[in-house]
Amino acid sequence: MNEQKRLSEVPYYAVIFSSKRTAGDHGYAEMDQKLDELVVNQPGYLGAESVRNDEGKGITISYWASLEDIRNWKQNELHKTAQQQGRQVWYENYTVRICKVEREYSFGEM
Repeated sequence: MNEQKRLSEVPYYAVIFSSKRTAGDHGYAEMDQKLDELVVNQPGYLGAESVRNDEGKGITISYWASLEDIRNWKQNELHKTAQQQGRQVWYENYTVRICKVEREYSFGEM
């Protein structure tokens, strides 16, 4: 899940998920694929960017049209299951930040 383009007219919202994974997959890749397939049809979803290093530290930023759209995704049943599994199995720790994007500019193509 790695895309970079002009997402939307500003303002829009970014959910920044910084995390440290536990060792092993334990079903993570399968759930990640299911969520990627599901979220693209979620109202208000604008896209995402994600990176992870060899030590398991990663950042995923998802972009949304509104705070209500973010709340609705958080309440999605499969996403709630993934959140629970994340706390119990997949992550040593994580932080979620929700930000309003008021300005955007770029150079070149990503």
